[in-house]
Amino acid sequence: MEIGVKLKEARIKSGLTQENVAERIQVSRQTISNWENEKSFPDIVNVIKLSDLYNISLDQLLKGDETMIEHLEKSTNIVKSNEKLIAAIIANVLLMILFILFNGLIIENHYLIMGSSILGITATCMLFYQIIKKL
Repeated sequence: MEIGVKLKEARIKSGLTQENVAERIQVSRQTISNWENEKSFPDIVNVIKLSDLYNISLDQLLKGDETMIEHLEKSTNIVKSNEKLIAAIIANVLLMILFILFNGLIIENHYLIMGSSILGITATCMLFYQIIKKL
């Protein structure tokens, strides 16, 4: 059974309307509707709130819904996200040090100027991408 169906059934069984649930967990009624129709998924904090509100275990709520499990894994995998950000920062710092150390060689060769520029721009774009993903 999918998470949306489980959420709707649990809400109805609890005798609550979408408005009641939205008010209690501090989201909009439309958000509750989107969760129940599987247009979007609740984050782990809201899943816990719903579990408490409907008085059902997280196991009952989540078991068997692979899409929801994948969503929660992606949204809570902070360590992997931080590792990529740190790697991008380290790569940019190392490139900056290399550019400073080999500045004399790079200036004398047009190919090295072009290659190091492309490398620097690529590394910076990777860093910005990781920062934007964190936001």
